[in-house]
Amino acid sequence: MAEDRSGVKSLNLALDVLEVIATAEEDMGVTEVAARLGLTKATVYRHLQTLVERDYLAQDSRNARYRLGVQCQLLGQLSGNRIDLRSASEEVSRWLREKTGLSVVVSALRARSVLVLTTLAAKSPIQIQVRPGSDLPLQTSAQGRVALAFGRPSLVSYARRQNWEMSTPYTLRDWNALEEKIVQTRLRGWGDAPEELALGLNAIAAPIFDDSEECVGTIAVVGLIQSLPREASAAVTGPLLEAAQRVSLNLGHQPEAVAAG
Repeated sequence: MAEDRSGVKSLNLALDVLEVIATAEEDMGVTEVAARLGLTKATVYRHLQTLVERDYLAQDSRNARYRLGVQCQLLGQLSGNRIDLRSASEEVSRWLREKTGLSVVVSALRARSVLVLTTLAAKSPIQIQVRPGSDLPLQTSAQGRVALAFGRPSLVSYARRQNWEMSTPYTLRDWNALEEKIVQTRLRGWGDAPEELALGLNAIAAPIFDDSEECVGTIAVVGLIQSLPREASAAVTGPLLEAAQRVSLNLGHQPEAVAAG
């Protein structure tokens, strides 16, 4: 049966709309959603109405703004017997911040990027904030490198086809250089991207696995290059790897079973 490409495109747009509203800090109007996605208001409105009709979104009759609907809440309740990445990492993130003195960011793997779930700011006068709901690029972020090293092969296939923005003079320029970084990340168990997204900033990330042995997210420490230099120390990578393992265990990952197999 031939693939209905128009149907696939429409489904992708509907999911994009749903994700924008799900990660927003407050209810959103059609103009805001359209601006966020770079689409026309007419296109977005059609998808909003369909999602409202299916109860995945709800519209406030007083101001015509949108929020998640009862169907999304029901799906969340149905999966409530499984611990989620956010709650599995909450206590561990606090522990990692105390051990390293750095900000801690937990992210989830998506089909084409890494989505920031939570940020725990360091207890220091200078705060490094990564906004929850932000998409991190696969090619130029530490979290993205981890996703490419430990995630599904489809992530690598997608990243290989994309051009990426040269944000700083330190951003890797071609796929061959990036592939070396991916191999290095896989070998040592953590990835970094010093000053590749923004000058003066660095991040080091490690993979999080679930009970099906799939990489579902990352946990990272983030800081100024002065406090998190290019040459990572064991005082940082050691606690980071331990934190990633602890979150994975909370999600049901059993590394001993893998080793035994």
